Amino acid sequence: MIRQIVSISLFVLPGVWASHLQAQTTDDIAGRVIGTSAAGQIDMPLLKSELMVDIRGDLATVQVRQVFANPSDTPMSAEYLFPLNKNAAIYAMQMQVGDEVVEARIQHKAEAEETFKDAEQSGKAAALLTQHRPNMFTQNIANLMPGQPITVTLSYVQAVPKIDNAYELVLPLVVGPRYEGSTPGSASAEEFYGSDDLVIDTNVPNGGWQVAKVPEYPPVVGLTIPDEIDMERVSLDLTLEAAIPVSSLTSPTHDLKTEQTESSVQASFLAGRVVDNRDVILRYELGGDDVTAGVLSHHDDRGGFVSLMIEPPNAPDPDQITARELVFVLDTSGSMGGAPLDASKRFMQAALRSLRPEDYFRVVRFSSDATEFSTDAVPATVGNKKAGLRFVRNLRASGGTEIDNAIRTAFATRQPDNTLRVVVFLSDGYIGDEATVLRTIRRQIGDARIYAFGVGTAVNRYLLDAMADEGRGYARYVDPTDRADDVAETLARDLKSPVLTDISIDWGELDVTDVVPHRIPDLFDGGSVRVLARYNDGGPANVQINGLVQGRKAAMPLSLTLPTESDPENDEPNGASIPLTWARSRIADLDRAIAVQAGDEATLKKQIADLGLRFSLQTQYTSFVAVSKAIVNESGTPIKKTAVPLPQVAGVSAAAYPKTGFSGSSTPEPQTLFGILTLLALATLRLTGPRRKHA
Repeated sequence: MIRQIVSISLFVLPGVWASHLQAQTTDDIAGRVIGTSAAGQIDMPLLKSELMVDIRGDLATVQVRQVFANPSDTPMSAEYLFPLNKNAAIYAMQMQVGDEVVEARIQHKAEAEETFKDAEQSGKAAALLTQHRPNMFTQNIANLMPGQPITVTLSYVQAVPKIDNAYELVLPLVVGPRYEGSTPGSASAEEFYGSDDLVIDTNVPNGGWQVAKVPEYPPVVGLTIPDEIDMERVSLDLTLEAAIPVSSLTSPTHDLKTEQTESSVQASFLAGRVVDNRDVILRYELGGDDVTAGVLSHHDDRGGFVSLMIEPPNAPDPDQITARELVFVLDTSGSMGGAPLDASKRFMQAALRSLRPEDYFRVVRFSSDATEFSTDAVPATVGNKKAGLRFVRNLRASGGTEIDNAIRTAFATRQPDNTLRVVVFLSDGYIGDEATVLRTIRRQIGDARIYAFGVGTAVNRYLLDAMADEGRGYARYVDPTDRADDVAETLARDLKSPVLTDISIDWGELDVTDVVPHRIPDLFDGGSVRVLARYNDGGPANVQINGLVQGRKAAMPLSLTLPTESDPENDEPNGASIPLTWARSRIADLDRAIAVQAGDEATLKKQIADLGLRFSLQTQYTSFVAVSKAIVNESGTPIKKTAVPLPQVAGVSAAAYPKTGFSGSSTPEPQTLFGILTLLALATLRLTGPRRKHA
């Protein structure tokens, strides 16, 4: 972590980087970033990333290769804050230093941290992967030597969800800022300086869960670094294959270079490499894909695993759809300023115009507080819709992101009779306290549905997807830098009712355990849901999927044969991914249970850790750590700990970023000003006072 507050100026020097996995030298280093502070010149670690994606049907295997380099003439340690897909099952990590390749080991988090610390002190190269949220990680590199880059390769698998009749794979590239909320009192120096330990908040009642804060945000281009950073940081090498023809592969976020055959597609970025200031979104369609349920299975020494992918029946006619109460909850915090709020307003214009005469609606805006267009739901008459649009047009962005207040406000009023309540959230999701949000939703939700619309180019998808899951709804995402009018119209049309609700599975005589997800979401037209389970015995089985279509019972029987023993030759395509996908989904359910206080915390954490160790998966309580055999740092020089700088998220204003550490913002959100002054005072005392000795 960065341990000092400094006034910093930086510049970037151009160069060339070799992207292949070989030992690299200082001749390959590009984009040197140099800062100046009261302590003198600061060199910052450099980064190149490569995304290697192999998609088979609706399952993806991804390798993320990160190359770190030290442009200075002294040893340093690097810390890189980065995102991965929230559904990623990270099953392997590899580190290369010079000609030495090291396979990382999965260990309990505390044990892995101790292994890393010992390696750092002994002068060995080491890499430690830490998970802070399901979609937020840090990679720590020890003894990064001048002229000797370190390459770390992460491997993960994930199912690719079907959304609006196309499969959509999201490859996050940058972590957006996180608003942690305003808490009375001042932070301790240890909290400010980025301790990973859990600091008990005395304002939380006895018995309430505590959640560790997100890590300190790294330096950001455009805020602490002048206008340029190395624009060639990330490359893409993608292969898409399917048993049926691939009818299209597109990206709404990046220009692609593609080569297509009847059954496969190769793709890369048209520009070769891009800057990591927005998520990569890939969408593809498979021709002739008209099945309503697909089955995959796998058996190995851990037992049997089965996966059901379910698609909905045909959507009902519009005159059969239940009247709705639409509760629109709009984020107007400082981070939504500019393009994000403009996109939200365009969406609201289209959404209100599309309401049916039998619908009702409310509009709630929130930042540091929450206010409403009307205290009760109003009918969707022409006059009421015009008044609602006037309210939306006058909204301005400022303040914090106190979403918990907004959730309580959204559910505080009486629902009109004979309606389906649908709460529509529009936010960038730059919120750190996800557990409190999910806990409030579970307590308030009742029979309502939640549709979460993310507005931004690097949205907190873990939070918004989890909100939608809790509300048995769905999440969609708006790029405010794109054609906002077209996107707004599309999303407004997407305010549809679920086709299949109250889904359950009758497994018949099949002996299954640990079905995930624990709460099966509703199915919408053009979507799908994957249900996974463990099974004993196997063999022929009859399974029935049950649900409701507009209150009427619906069922779909399936006949399947599950393997009873390991047989690699007869394994289903992608079968080896099924155990990892199941384990990752099971971990997600357990994480959610901790967040909403649905069980004993110690027991749930142990179950997560056991799954991580047994399936060799990265979790919040297990970490991959790799240590070189060779001692690379024999100088005895104290190691400088510095963060890898990040680009400013596309379409996000400086007001969204915290004014702490290197990542300054000229216009912090108002309620943080007092805390900033307090932290600066603490930092001044720390810098001018005697230094503590560390073990």
